[in-house]
Amino acid sequence: MNTTISLRGAEFFAYHGFYPEEQIVGNRFVVDIEVDYNFGNKEEDNIDNTVDYGQLYEIAGEQMKQTRKLIETVASAIANEIKTRFPLTDRVTVSIRKLNPALSGKVDYSMVVVNV
Repeated sequence: MNTTISLRGAEFFAYHGFYPEEQIVGNRFVVDIEVDYNFGNKEEDNIDNTVDYGQLYEIAGEQMKQTRKLIETVASAIANEIKTRFPLTDRVTVSIRKLNPALSGKVDYSMVVVNV
């Protein structure tokens, strides 16, 4: 049985950014994760047959702690770690929004979406 599990609106404060001041001051980020996988035996009520969204949050948190210049790199690292930890996944989509990016005008967020 094909199944999708999602984690929406996970907020983190992190130090990602191309410019050195972004890596000093930091910013708020919002992560969304969507994982498609084969649930297998729907009669067996066992967490080992599914993707644990608590672990998805932990993976995102671990990767958000590692300062990087590009949020594309962070999103890819999250998606790849999910695929490694949950080999039953068919597709992983990770989006990261950088709230109030430092630009010359008002912008709610910049965003990247990675599909693996």
